[in-house]
Amino acid sequence: MRWLANFALVALVVAPATALANGRNPHTVGIYFRPGDADAVYVSTTFGLLRSNDQGCTFNWMCEQSIGYSGTWDPHYAVAADGTIFATTFDGVRISRDGGCSFTTASSTNGRWIDAITIGPTGEIWIGTAETGGVNDVLASTNNGASFESRGMQSPEIWWKSVKIAPSNPQRVYITGYKVATAPTAYFYRSDNGGMQWTPSPLANVTYGGTPVVRVQAVDPSNPDIVYMTSEASNAPTGDRLYRSTDGGTTWTEVLAAGALVHDVLITDATHVFVATQLLVGGPTYASTDGGLTFAPMIGAPELACIVQRPDGALLGCGANWEPDFKAIALSTDGGATWEKAFRFVEMNDALQCKAGTVQHDTCDVMLWDCPTCGTDLKRQFTVKGPTCGVADTATPKKPSAGCCDAGGHAPGGSALLVVGVSFFLRRRRRARAR
Repeated sequence: MRWLANFALVALVVAPATALANGRNPHTVGIYFRPGDADAVYVSTTFGLLRSNDQGCTFNWMCEQSIGYSGTWDPHYAVAADGTIFATTFDGVRISRDGGCSFTTASSTNGRWIDAITIGPTGEIWIGTAETGGVNDVLASTNNGASFESRGMQSPEIWWKSVKIAPSNPQRVYITGYKVATAPTAYFYRSDNGGMQWTPSPLANVTYGGTPVVRVQAVDPSNPDIVYMTSEASNAPTGDRLYRSTDGGTTWTEVLAAGALVHDVLITDATHVFVATQLLVGGPTYASTDGGLTFAPMIGAPELACIVQRPDGALLGCGANWEPDFKAIALSTDGGATWEKAFRFVEMNDALQCKAGTVQHDTCDVMLWDCPTCGTDLKRQFTVKGPTCGVADTATPKKPSAGCCDAGGHAPGGSALLVVGVSFFLRRRRRARAR
């Protein structure tokens, strides 16, 4: 269990849709792309998943009930080249093969808490389980999630927390785990042959927090030996430490002591590395111009809770939909020097349109998105005005010729801003893990 220290938030801006964000202020928490399709963008939020098929001009909503989770859990997502969507839940990997209209659980993962997922450069789907009271494992699928097979890391004591594949070498796999029983212990392993054999890292000179959890964050796109890892809550009182290895995890060098949780590490080229953190809405975004050897806070950047690189090289980040940035998705086309608004929640288009009989239609669309008699529907809570470009999305939408949405103005729709004093609770994405 990992808690953010109790920060008293004076003048916290409370969004009008907190009921549909599980009592949390609605935020974007992750951005994903479909390999080979520059138009497809998927945005994870605290109230479900948004999907765009027109480069982010028109976003449509999938609710938690359809995806298959609830509460304050934010799934990790992965999207395959054919558009299959994978989501991690407490009860297995949830898979949609029809663009998000319906999700089913991968049978070989049913009932298992999935805490890590990634797709390798050749399309293999890798997952790590973290189930209490069971045998956990690292598994991979070579048939687009139809089945998952063990990669030989079964353990009744270790929860597998992260997995990454080297973009330049699909045989190079990195995983991390946390031993719960007896003496809590962090683990880092490397495989050079696709999971057939594993080499442990001694993790020498790594500083831990009260709970020794490490996560592999990123692997250099061109050099599989350069890897970044975080040690959770190891920089008191609430920050993570970021480590860099140039020998495949054999040795580690601390390169950043962040003041908050490190959410994303993005390597854009041989010299530029970005780190997005989370503190309150979002913490400082750090940048390195020397290949990850040193980092400094970016001046003028939004409070980004995630950062990714679009296929055309532009940067996208998870920003604050309301105060202080008014950017649910922030965009930079000059390497992070300046940022503009790419999307706000008021610009959502609709619930994803699906056939009657699906949870997406019957629950998400009819009951939760646009229900005038319900009084709690998402459309009215966000005072959705819709996009100013593009066309309505369906499971097989048309693509607009050009354009980009603009919410206009800086005032959130719906209820007036509430000024309150509260204690900030669990940090997003790393909440209590025991069920």
